Amino acid sequence: MLPLVALVGRPNVGKSTIFNALTRTRDALVHDQPGVTRDRNYGVCRLDEDNHFLVVDTGGIAGEDEGLAGATTRQARAAAAEADLILFVVDAREGTSALDDEILAWLRKLSRPTLLLINKIDGTDEDSVRSEFARYGFGEMLTVSAAHRQGLDDLLDEVIQRLPEEGSGEELDNDPNRIRIAFVGRPNVGKSTLVNRILGEERMIASDVPGTTRDSIAVDLERDGREYRLIDTAGLRRRSRVDEVVEKFSVVKTMQSIEQCQVAVLMLDATEGVTDQDATVLGAVLDAGRALVIAINKWDGLTEYQREQAETMLSLKLGFVPWAESVRISAKHGSGLRELFRAVHRAHESANKTFTTSEVNKALEVAYETNPPPTIRGHVSKLRYVHPAGSNPPTFIVHGTRLKELQESYKRYLENFFRKRFKLIGTPVSFIFREGANPYEGKKNVLTERQVKAKRRLMKHVKGK
Repeated sequence: MLPLVALVGRPNVGKSTIFNALTRTRDALVHDQPGVTRDRNYGVCRLDEDNHFLVVDTGGIAGEDEGLAGATTRQARAAAAEADLILFVVDAREGTSALDDEILAWLRKLSRPTLLLINKIDGTDEDSVRSEFARYGFGEMLTVSAAHRQGLDDLLDEVIQRLPEEGSGEELDNDPNRIRIAFVGRPNVGKSTLVNRILGEERMIASDVPGTTRDSIAVDLERDGREYRLIDTAGLRRRSRVDEVVEKFSVVKTMQSIEQCQVAVLMLDATEGVTDQDATVLGAVLDAGRALVIAINKWDGLTEYQREQAETMLSLKLGFVPWAESVRISAKHGSGLRELFRAVHRAHESANKTFTTSEVNKALEVAYETNPPPTIRGHVSKLRYVHPAGSNPPTFIVHGTRLKELQESYKRYLENFFRKRFKLIGTPVSFIFREGANPYEGKKNVLTERQVKAKRRLMKHVKGK
């Protein structure tokens, strides 16, 4: 277990900027707008092979107990309660505030090792700033400018001296056998609620307010002897409706999570059917070529008639991805979770399945003999051989002639044939068609002297007629 350092303070004092500076990443969203960070975000500060510790970024404590602000405060307090060292972050430019006083009073009741960290010290009179914050009674005050990486070395020296060798933080590992699952969907379909239900704790902030989740948060989990990494993402909307800068950053984070995951769980709201926003998210998953499981949430709240109507609508709107399994769940009550994980396993195994060249060529041969390509303008495309080219998604390269004329319907036939033959469930299948190079392309036919004389005699004979 690694030592854990928690960044705590009121909104917009620069906690996320400090987090990014310590972890040397851009994992935390940073913006001048207060309240950008809401959920706990963990990262690792690596100094050398022997010295590294966990850092947790928290949302700003706004002094409210209700709504999103209250949920954010509870997340920050949970992070502080588990930390081995708390960095109480304040703003040098704004000075002390009543909210800082409230946070400090709570930290003192917590009785955890705490350092006062004065951020945004650049452009200020440091002596005056220190004098103002002296009333907080800290024996030592640390000043930094995280945006300019000023004072970070002194901060790290102080942190290392105060941290225990063994701590309470658990680092996200890079186990290749761990299944990375991204929960994606439009805003307010229950992604955070589902992740919390799976984890058995309020790890993510879940509310009825669309856009509650702004960052992509990863949490490791062991369930039934299997290792997982669950990634809760911000809801995606159509680009035309994305106007706030923070939301644009959130969209980028979600797209990165889709690219980096192995299985995407697309969440739909059973009470609203498949919307245009759902189609936008589904398109992002398909463009990334990721394995897909469709989780239809709030199924338990439908009557029998509503379920029949929903089934009809789902088959109509999702008919172009018949290979994706759909599972009926209730994120709130936890029903359907076992079936959901089974579908995730099938999709993951299919997406990462390995093939031999001989077996895929046999499959191509059978597919060709069963249904050869149609004749186009008197010519037929020839499929000569195929070889596997990768996984997640399974990719096959087909070599032949006149493949540019191969119809889309025949490409779909090959995909469905391979999918059925190799029992590929829950994953897209990619085919790349390559034509053999023409060795005479671009070359001019040069006649020999004898051929030139023969051609002249022939032309005289033709002209003579």
